[in-house]
Amino acid sequence: MVAERPLEGKVALVTGASGGLGAHFARVLADNGASVVLTARRAERLVEVAEEISRAGGAAHAYALDVADAAAIAPCFERVQAEVGPISILINNAGVGGEGRALDLTPEAWDHTFAVNVKGVFFCAQVAARQMIESGVAEAGEGRIVNIASIASHTVLPGLPAYCASKAAVAMLTKSLAREWARRRIAVNALCPGYVETDINAEWFRTEGGRRQIEGFPRRRLMEAGDLDAALLMLAGPAAQAITGTLVTVDDGQSLP
Repeated sequence: MVAERPLEGKVALVTGASGGLGAHFARVLADNGASVVLTARRAERLVEVAEEISRAGGAAHAYALDVADAAAIAPCFERVQAEVGPISILINNAGVGGEGRALDLTPEAWDHTFAVNVKGVFFCAQVAARQMIESGVAEAGEGRIVNIASIASHTVLPGLPAYCASKAAVAMLTKSLAREWARRRIAVNALCPGYVETDINAEWFRTEGGRRQIEGFPRRRLMEAGDLDAALLMLAGPAAQAITGTLVTVDDGQSLP
């Protein structure tokens, strides 16, 4: 029998949780029993989302964090452990769009995309894994790291070379960490969503070009955030006991040729 609240007693940290998919993931984890730690740069918005979760009966805590600042990650995670408890689940969600065609990309734009989408993902995973090992969460087989990649990790999205390259890096990083930490009993997997309307892309999909893109999808629609819930809970919860190094694509068929 599957527990009604399978994440009861777990501390789940979500990066980039001030809006979009990050806020949605935080709500889903809280609804399933986790004590959720929301992190992002936008502190005011974080507090609003945490209060919303609390009003709905969940447990939520807000901590300001810019994942592009690698030196800030460990102190933040240490505060979380001291004030909330050891992290069992990390949802590495923080990301930027990395817009710009190859001939127009500047070194600054490229570096910013990789600082958030790759460096931030790696160092959050590193610090979380160390904490899981030291706290005993890993030895108990309860450590879960879910990197939010994209169909861009295995499909070319036109006009987004930096974004595609960064998400391909996340996919291989996921497999590398899963292999290295397998005997530590930490499950490391990636969720690769298709296009869901979020703060990053909402403006684009309102344009004529964006509407044409939607018409080109096999089902001629955008996904809803809730379409990702089952996969997220599988990778974050007990079902991932024997799943590691796996890339789970949920895209409504958008990456089909």
